[in-house]
Parts: sequence; structure tokens; C-alpha cells
Amino acid sequence: MKYVVVSGGVISGIGKGVLASSTGLLFKTLGLRVTSIKIDPYMNIDAGTMSPLEHGECFVLNDGGEVDLDLGNYERYLNITLTKNHNITTGKIYSKVIERERKGDYLGKTVQVVPHITNAIQEWIEDVSRIPVDDTGLEPEVCIIELGGTVGDIESAPFVEALRQFQFRVGSGNFALIHVSLVPVIHGEQKTKPTQAAIKDLRSLGLTPDMIACRCQEELQRQTIEKIGMFCHVGPDQVIAVHDVNSTYHVPLLLKQQKMMNYLTTKLTIGKVDPQALAKGEELLNKWRHLTTAHDKSFETVTIALVGKYTNLHDSYLSVIKSLEHASMRCNRRLKIEWVESTNLEEGKKEENLSEYHKAWHYVCQADGILVPGGFGSRGIEGMIAAAKYARENNIPYLGVCLGLQIAVIEFVRNVIGIANSTSQEFDEYKEEQGITPSVVYMPDVDQVKLGGTMRLGIHETKFSPDSQWSNLRKLYGGADAVYERHRHRYEVNPELIRQIEEQGLKFIGRDESGNRMEMIELDHQLHKFFIGTQYHPEYLSKVLDPSRPFLGLVAASAGILEDVLSRDDLNYKGEF
Repeated sequence: MKYVVVSGGVISGIGKGVLASSTGLLFKTLGLRVTSIKIDPYMNIDAGTMSPLEHGECFVLNDGGEVDLDLGNYERYLNITLTKNHNITTGKIYSKVIERERKGDYLGKTVQVVPHITNAIQEWIEDVSRIPVDDTGLEPEVCIIELGGTVGDIESAPFVEALRQFQFRVGSGNFALIHVSLVPVIHGEQKTKPTQAAIKDLRSLGLTPDMIACRCQEELQRQTIEKIGMFCHVGPDQVIAVHDVNSTYHVPLLLKQQKMMNYLTTKLTIGKVDPQALAKGEELLNKWRHLTTAHDKSFETVTIALVGKYTNLHDSYLSVIKSLEHASMRCNRRLKIEWVESTNLEEGKKEENLSEYHKAWHYVCQADGILVPGGFGSRGIEGMIAAAKYARENNIPYLGVCLGLQIAVIEFVRNVIGIANSTSQEFDEYKEEQGITPSVVYMPDVDQVKLGGTMRLGIHETKFSPDSQWSNLRKLYGGADAVYERHRHRYEVNPELIRQIEEQGLKFIGRDESGNRMEMIELDHQLHKFFIGTQYHPEYLSKVLDPSRPFLGLVAASAGILEDVLSRDDLNYKGEF
């Protein structure tokens, strides 16, 4: 097993996740099997209870693991399926060690950070790195480990020490460290001092970088590269310049252009690769090149209004953004996202801030398509309902994801069925006491008190109804009888209203394994060209080279090319579990 650690210095949010994913992709283009691990130094067991506005999106895996958003990057780039154990947190490590201590596994010894915590980290990495994650079912050959946070942070110290020990545990020929640093440009001059200081701190902790990836807004000058190499005690070929490019999908090609893999394959003593695997890797590289080239040549734009409640931090919807990007690249369109804070669409905003109200509605009315993503809580709900109503009444392509499906149902029940003020039990559980039938109710099988890991999580089967052959969504899935997608929710459409809703033209075209839970909605094609909702989160399984089908449909319908996309022969759905 070869291990490549990606750490970061100077500032957080520097792009370690993209660099780790891109490095993994380049190993895959060499025909190697690759896996990834993300280390998060926070005390939380997982990302499930963390606010999207603080930490960004919570990504969900097949096994129901609620993990850091960077694992989504790994899966999208590398086309692999990770587990919740691929996300290591301080909370998980300490819980494991304390559990062992309570059992008496340490035979009366004083349990300490060194060696017990650091040993637990190393054992966790070794165990998880060997889990098969791709369709070969074989053990990976390369493991990319991203160390979250910034080197020097107090909470990162046990992980840094564990990795210092780990390099000797696995041997120098099996361990490489890439340190990502920032090169700011001040008054036109590229400054190297922050990188020098970061590398000095790293070395003082016992870790020596094999490569330094320098993030900069512009291309690094040759003299800057040489200066960093000299003062950081590495050769110029070990300094990688990662400047701003057209998209993050160009980063792997930027790294390859600088011959990054030449150094890493030598350092890690990677020998000959199976010719069949090598050919597959070359095919992957060619597809990636074609994708980025086509993106550079596309000029027509498609505009999607993303109506959400966490729009102040775009990372809250990272997988949604990436899914839209994947779909727009497949449709040869430039993507423009108009970020609409749903509270700004509400009537109350008109009195509070008229300009924000008109600006938000301008974005919605000018957009080619409307997307309402997932979320929790009552804030901004009426604005989302107003956006769904506008899309339905004006034949604007609409996609509702999780909460977005529930929003579409609530709007339909209110304005078509005629149950005024109907809503979800999540937003107002007292409406039912007032004689108002709720459109959305608690799922009977979820915990309503404990919040961590208690929702309907992970991958589940959704079966298309037998009479849904007309459905655009089913056609996007290649006419499949069932699909497997990832879920994260604790509410569902009220079963008591299903018959009334369907009689008025909003069809429940997909249900869960039991046939009782509504998973997909679609307005009859005679009523609307593209009005779709999914209770699951299709964005979690979208891949760079294989876009999520609901998102592909939204972008294609918004660009006016849905029929062209549906007529292609590459829509065969291969989803399995």
C-alpha cells in the first residue's frame, strides 16, 4: 500500500480537497486502484448535526455515514464508493480508545495521547485503506489521506504526530507528503514568506514535505518557484504551482502538465502496472481531457435559480453545485447559478427590504430553470413555496430535492387541491389540531428526539410505478424499473393525500421498497414540460463523467434540449447495490 498525505498551511480552505482528489485521479490514470481518507480534527463523531452555514454540506454515503463534504469530492473524481470509516474525526478516535479502556483492553496502563491515541489513528488508517472501494472489488493500491485543518492547530496535533510515526511504520518508499500552501500576491509581488514559515512549522513537528503545492491567483514565476525550493529545502521539480484555472476539473491536467506523477511514482517506487489496467487509466485520462476541452469551447449559457436557505455559504450546497456543473458540461452549456435566499421571496420582505424582494424575484423570473434543494427548519419555507408555484404555473423547469419535493407537494395541496395553509409537521405541528391536513408528516420509523444519525440515511431502492413509462425522469434513468439513490430525511408525504394529489395531475411515479413511501413526483407531461421532485438526494451519486440524471434533466430542459438528451444512447442506468 502506498500512502500520500495532503496537508495544508497558512490558511484553511486552501483547496486541499481538490488537490487530494486530483492527485488520486492521476494515480488512477496510471492504472492503479485508489482510495481516500479524510481526517477531521473536530470532536464531533460525524458531520450529521453540524450547521451547513458553519461547516458546509453534510455528505451522505451508501452506508448512511454523514461525513465531511470532501469525501464527496473523492467519490466524484475517483468514481469510488467510500464508507463512514473513511472519515476519521477526533470524536471517533477518542470514543474508540475510551471504549477499549472501559473494557480493560489496555491492561491497567495509563491511557495517553501517545501512544494510545496515535496508535489508534494509525491502525484505523491501515484498516480502512484496504477496504475495496471500486467495481473491481480488489484492495486499493494507493491511499490518499487528507489532513483537515491547518498544520499547527492544537486539535490537529495528535494526527500530525500519528502521521509522523506512520511514515516509519510503513517505510519511506511507501509514504509521501504533499503540503499545500498559499503564495499571496501583494502589490504585484508573489510573496514566499508564508510558505517558508508553514514548512518550517511542519518540519518542527517531524514531517518533511516531498512536494509543495503552491496556491496562487496567477501563474507562479520561475524565480518564485526557485526561491521556495531553496528556502524550503526541496528541488524545483518538487514545487507544484496551482494557479486559478477555468474550473476545478482542470486541476488534474495542470498537475500532470508539471510532471507531478514523475516524482511521486519514483518516490513511491511504483513499478509496472497491468497492461489492461493501464489501458483503462489512459481511457480515463482521454475522457477527462475531452470533458475539459469541451467545457472550454462551450459558449451558450444556462441559468438556474437555486432557491435555498443557506445561500450565504455556497459550500452548504456543494454537491448540488457539482451536480449542476456535471450536467451542464454534458449538455455543452456554461452554467450560471443565481443564488436566491428564499426568505427574500416572501411577502414580508417586501415591507422590510423592497429592493432585496424585487432582486430575488428578478433572478427567479429570468432563470431558465428553478432548483429547490434540501434543508431543515421553517425559515424561508414560504419563499420556496412561492418559487415552486411560479415554476408550476409558468411552465418553468423545476427540480425539488428532498425538502424541494415536499415544498412542491405543499404548494400543490394548497393551490390545486385547495387545502389552505396546509404545511409540514416539521414547520407547524399544530395545524393538524386546527383541522388542517398536513401535506408532509413525520416518518413513523424515525427518532424524533435524538438527532444524530437517526434519519432515513444511505442508499435505498426506489421503484418506478408500472404506469410511469411516459415519465421524463424514468427516461433519464434509461427506462429502469428501479433506482438506488442516497437518502437523508425524517419526513414524508402524507399518505392520506396521495389519491387526491394524483387525481389532479401530480403523479407519484416512484415509491420505496415497501410501496408506501413516496419517493418521486412528476407533473403529468401534458401539464408541464419538466416539473420533478425526488425525496432522495441524487446529487450525492453524481460523478464528473456520469452526471446525476435528475440534474441532467433539469439542465437539459432549462437549455431546451431535453428531447435531444433523452434520445441519446448513453442513458443506460447502471445503478446497483
